[in-house]
Formats: sequence, C-alpha cells, structure tokens
Amino acid sequence: MLDLDPRQPLRGEPAARVLVAGANGFTGALAAKIVWDHPRLELVAATSRSDAGSRIDQLYPRYRVPVELTELHLDDADFLGGIDAAIVAYPHGAAAPTDAALRAAGIKVVDLSADFRLRDMETYERWYGTHGAPDLFGTGVYGLTEMYREELRGADLVATPGCYPTATVLALAPLAEEGLVADVSVAAFQGTSGYGRSTDDTVHFSSMTENAFPYKTEGHRHRPEIEQELAALGSEATVSFVPALVPLDQGELATCFAELTEPVGKDAAKALYRERYASEPFVRVLDGPPNLRALRDTNECHVYVTIDEHGRALAFGAIDNIWKGASGQGVQNLNLMLGLDETEGLK
Repeated sequence: MLDLDPRQPLRGEPAARVLVAGANGFTGALAAKIVWDHPRLELVAATSRSDAGSRIDQLYPRYRVPVELTELHLDDADFLGGIDAAIVAYPHGAAAPTDAALRAAGIKVVDLSADFRLRDMETYERWYGTHGAPDLFGTGVYGLTEMYREELRGADLVATPGCYPTATVLALAPLAEEGLVADVSVAAFQGTSGYGRSTDDTVHFSSMTENAFPYKTEGHRHRPEIEQELAALGSEATVSFVPALVPLDQGELATCFAELTEPVGKDAAKALYRERYASEPFVRVLDGPPNLRALRDTNECHVYVTIDEHGRALAFGAIDNIWKGASGQGVQNLNLMLGLDETEGLK
C-alpha cells in the first residue's frame, strides 16, 4: 500500500458525515472514493463483513482511499449518532433491512440496490422475492436525477436506479415525455463490473476476452423498471430488453429501437433532445453515436437520437455503469438530499 495522507481533503466544515455500507464491492468502493474526494462530505466509516480489517486502497489501489473497512453494527447507538447520511451498496434483499435500521435512526439513505426502485410490491416479489422491509416499501424517491430532481431535494430515502434503466430511460425520455413511444426493443451492452465481484466463470478473463454474450434473454429484472419509468413519463410502452456482457471492465451502451405513435422527423427529434437536456449538467446530446471510452470514470450520460428510413427512432444512451449507473448518480442524489449543488464532488 502507498503511504497516503490519512486526512480527508475537505473544504471547511462538512455538510454531512457519511457512512458507506458494503464498501468492498465495486459500487461501494467507488462510492467511498467519491465521498473521500468530495469537498463537503466527510467519510466517517466504510464497512464490510467479509473484508473487515482491510483498507480500501489495499483492495482498490487506484482509488487511493486510506480507510480501513470495519463491520457495521446497527445496534450501536453511539456509532449511528455520528452519521448523517449513508450510501448502502448491498445486494437486493440485504439492503432493505439495513436501510430500515438506518432510517429508524434518522439517517438519510441512498440505496444502490433494487429494493426500493419498483412501486408495485407484486412486481417486486415476482422479480426479487420477499421484501426485507415491507413497511418502508413505496416510501423512497426514485433516483433518476434528471426526472425527479425536485422530489429528491430533502428526500430521506432514495432508490438509485439500475444501470440499464438509467441509460435506457435517459435515451428515450424526451420521446416518452411527449407520448411518442409505442413499443421499444433494447439491446444493451455492459462491462463485466456490472456482474460485481463474482467468481462466476462466465466473467473470467479467459471466457470474456474477444467474446460477448447475451444473458437473461427471456426476461431481465430491469425490464419492469424501464417500463415503470417510461409509463411515468407518459408512454405506456411495452419493452423487449436483452443485455449482453462485453470484454470491458466499465461502460454501458443501450441501443433503443422505438416504434413511434406518430411520425417524427430526424431534425425534430434532435431538436427535442437538445431542448430537453439543455440545462442538464451530466447529460450530453451528441451529433453522432456515443463511444464508451469518452465517458469512463465520469458521471455523464451521452445520448444520440436519429430516425431510420422506416420511421423508427434509434436512441442511444451511454454511461459508465458504476458511475452514472450506480455510485456517481447516488452521490448526485445525495447532494440534492443535503441541499448541495448536485455536481459537487463529481465529474
């Protein structure tokens, strides 16, 4: 390990004392990195059961966060009393009861799991099983910042969207808001970090190099989340969704083929997107298709739209799946929850 300065580079008094739970995984470690570098957020604890005793810069040297991982003790009132906000980077199912305990202690929570993204309990149970905190279900704000910014200001519990819904919904939102999306097919490609710190042979280097493969072809659990948000925007569209892993560590591209409710010209579609996203700090509307290298390690989403010769809209959304698709968007939301500028600590 490098001999790093153990003092966090804060700018004055912190706006909040922050816990990152599950800071040994890809999204949790990145969340800890962003909070550590944030000028207004103090990283007071980073927790992990399996890697307790290790430092984050030991597990992820490039993040340069000299913080030792500890176990999370939710029954320690003194510990919880020193925390204002938490980012919970647990898998679905495990996150909900932790969120509930933190909320009971008056702590604001940004959840990176799927436990509070869906609004219908029956749909949640179909895709994820029994919910770990049913009394809290339905109380969180869906954290797609560009769609729910006002609801996020001052929120106490935020459900950070899945990476695939983030890229897909931002790619389609300007059309959906006008009620123009009738039917959608999505082909989405993601780097292997989206699989988490898995020992699964399907993401082993020898399996992934010079390779790509689709998975969950009959139904991926992010599909109902995409349909939910398109409906909330004004388009009750049916969605076919097929994800695929590609030999990258980070990055995601959603290619959306949308049948439209009425004809839209190419220039009109482009103008619609530019107007919708003109004031969004992290959405860039491009003149041509996006590439993933251009936005790696940023909180940006790059979108491009065109109309093909059959009158279908082709809409593209590209993100770094663990930044805008998880931890970066989580901190963007946390900034709003705390009354800070949503861009603080992000790039």
